Amino acid sequence: MTLLEIDDVHSYYGASHILRGVSLEIEEGEIVTLLGRNGAGKTTTVRSIAGTEPPEVRSGSIRFDDTEITDWPADDISMAGVGVVPEERRLFSELTVEENLRLSAITRSPWNTIRRRIRGTAGSAGTMSLEELYELFPVLEERRDQESGTLSGGEQQMLSIARTLRLPNIELLLLDEPTEGLAPQIVQGVSESIEAIADQGMTVLLIEQNVREALTLADRGYVLDQGEIVHEGTVSSLEDEDLDEYLVV
Repeated sequence: MTLLEIDDVHSYYGASHILRGVSLEIEEGEIVTLLGRNGAGKTTTVRSIAGTEPPEVRSGSIRFDDTEITDWPADDISMAGVGVVPEERRLFSELTVEENLRLSAITRSPWNTIRRRIRGTAGSAGTMSLEELYELFPVLEERRDQESGTLSGGEQQMLSIARTLRLPNIELLLLDEPTEGLAPQIVQGVSESIEAIADQGMTVLLIEQNVREALTLADRGYVLDQGEIVHEGTVSSLEDEDLDEYLVV
């Protein structure tokens, strides 16, 4: 089943035309990676899917779970089942690990829930319990009473992922550069966490510059350059391509 389908999307920041006819799709249960250098349009793609402003999607179609969500507000898209782990992490640094996780499970708005039910887009998944998250991220259980601002970069990234999984009804996880700025030994721990999430049945769109790490995790991939998809295919087919022009390898 196709969970996310993007068809010929054109997104703008003001007068700047960033995404130029981007099309991609993700099947339920897949890890799909979107690769490209800084400035290629990767984060703009994430924001376009999530309904975050800016950018503005001026043409094209974004469908989630066979429902058109192109013009939906960001809160409605999140409540429908799309979770975003932003590049900036955006943790509450003075709150403990567990306080960050508990805060994320609070339903955002009864009115958004009503609108989601009217539109028939209620997700089938529930909020992950703290016990389930601690099983996926054992280091977070060890740090549960520690302020998040004092965690290492890798631990903060794991907390950011776990916090997003605490949101209600998440079925698609958008990970924006989860390994950026992390030491190689820390990258491995974050990657293992992503694999564990996928093993639980979560569908993942992984946005990355780190081509080796991304292709190790993913089932399929797309390469973005200057707002256009320039390559797509299975991991093995992308590994056979000369992608040095488009990627950090």
